Amino acid sequence: MKIENTKAQLRKGALELVVLSIIQQEEEAYPTDIINSLKKAKLIVVEGTLYPLLSRLKNGALLKYTWRESQGGPPRKYYSLTEDGEAFLTELHSSWRDLVDAVDTTTKSLSLS
Repeated sequence: MKIENTKAQLRKGALELVVLSIIQQEEEAYPTDIINSLKKAKLIVVEGTLYPLLSRLKNGALLKYTWRESQGGPPRKYYSLTEDGEAFLTELHSSWRDLVDAVDTTTKSLSLS
């Protein structure tokens, strides 16, 4: 079994939480800006991963978007959280904290044996 596969699955599992958090912090986010934030955090994601996720979150009524004119190109979609998205993100943060605490507790007790 290769460690890279497991690492990719861990990143994929946290991606919704991270992307929604970035959008919340920015209030409105353009996909390229989201990708740049992910790269800065060393969570490399390509457009082929991000765009389906954004579509799924939008279809789930967690995101909405507005079109804005751009300088020297076609209009751009900027994503923001809906009220349901805000509530969902709050719940995700809570679930994440519970998971991190459980993993920390379990791995700490195992390493002491």
